Amino acid sequence: MVIPKKINLGSGKDYRRDYLNIDINDYWSPDIVADISGVFLQNGSRTFTTKRFGDVTVANDSFDEIIATDVLEHVADLVTTMTNCLNLLRTGGVFNILVPYDLSYGAWQDPTHVRAFNERSWLYYTDWFWYLGWTTHRFNVRSLEFMFSPIGQAMAGAGQPNDLILRTPRTVDSMKVSLEKIVLSDQDLRALREFNRTRRAG
Repeated sequence: MVIPKKINLGSGKDYRRDYLNIDINDYWSPDIVADISGVFLQNGSRTFTTKRFGDVTVANDSFDEIIATDVLEHVADLVTTMTNCLNLLRTGGVFNILVPYDLSYGAWQDPTHVRAFNERSWLYYTDWFWYLGWTTHRFNVRSLEFMFSPIGQAMAGAGQPNDLILRTPRTVDSMKVSLEKIVLSDQDLRALREFNRTRRAG
């Protein structure tokens, strides 16, 4: 059986047969039970025993897509999770994310949520990657979509400007974000060198 080149991260009850389903909890019988917010792979690869595929070797730079639907607000270590996902994707691979917006009801009604997100939550993974120790690749935002609540839909229908809607509590329920793994450009590498130089000088 062909092993999917797509990961459904934190699959839970949203099990997808055309994805490799990974979850920290075995309750919904994912393909792989593992915590991606910790040390996920050793030396770039790790073999897991699965019911559906037998032994599966998961390796860096080998997946076309990762999806995480209502997952990142739960993970213990977000930076490690994002780093692991960056490493797992091939160059050009896409990380598709759905998370609660920080001014929404859903952001904090669940006691297992440890963070919420807004449109600036992705800057360290795209523009300021050097703070995370990323030296070869980073993410680029392909798209960012706001999922309006009924209040937000009413404001949009009344012609209210988008920036007013976004800063009004309870108008946005969640965000859909698509991040692409890209190689650091020459400009990125110059910024990385400058960051390392000033850090050493400090």
